[in-house]
Amino acid sequence: MNKLEVPGKFDRAARGYDFLVGINPGYHQALRLSARALGLRPGMRVLDLGCGTGASTAALVAAAPGVEIVAVDASAGMIEQARRKRWPSSVKFVHSRAEDVDEGQFDAVFAAYLVRNLPQPEDTLRHVRGMLKPGGTLVLHEYSVRDSLVSTAVWTLLCSFIVPVGWMVTGDRSLYTYLWRSVVDFDGATALRDRLRRTGFTGVRSAPVPGLQLGVVHTFRGHAPEQEQP
Repeated sequence: MNKLEVPGKFDRAARGYDFLVGINPGYHQALRLSARALGLRPGMRVLDLGCGTGASTAALVAAAPGVEIVAVDASAGMIEQARRKRWPSSVKFVHSRAEDVDEGQFDAVFAAYLVRNLPQPEDTLRHVRGMLKPGGTLVLHEYSVRDSLVSTAVWTLLCSFIVPVGWMVTGDRSLYTYLWRSVVDFDGATALRDRLRRTGFTGVRSAPVPGLQLGVVHTFRGHAPEQEQP
């Protein structure tokens, strides 16, 4: 399965997605930890890229009630599931690819489990940087195991549960075998920090998210430059 097929696969998996993340211990707590790294304040405008069925959106609402959130996903099925839930009037859902978003400028951008699935990640990250106000904050909440054999082994062990359960719930094994392989092949934390710097972000830092997936899921934080270089 190639990355261009991922949104369509999520369309078909959307109905069972909330059940699958719901049985993942600490999934929502980890998202809330990363959302808090944005340092949100009421009145800010936030872009939630790759919002799926709204788990990351809910984490943003919990982090700072009153922020304006534009939540975007390339999967129509996932957006449909998200829209069925009850949300504050300050939340808007948009069906769009990340690289095509045209919703103005934002104080902050949150992207959970997204960059690994992008066909052209650096082009999209540059586009995201351009949507941030000067000094605005980007936080990525992402799997990254390549720097550690132990973390890779932990991820593979977790997938020995995730793959069969996902297959049972959705009837599609390919999405969950892709999930395992895409994480194993993706950037280590060092490489992803370097990728953010190459695409123009400053003050780049990362830290592993505590809990069951320690060393598997990380919070990456960077900023748009205060002033773009000529």
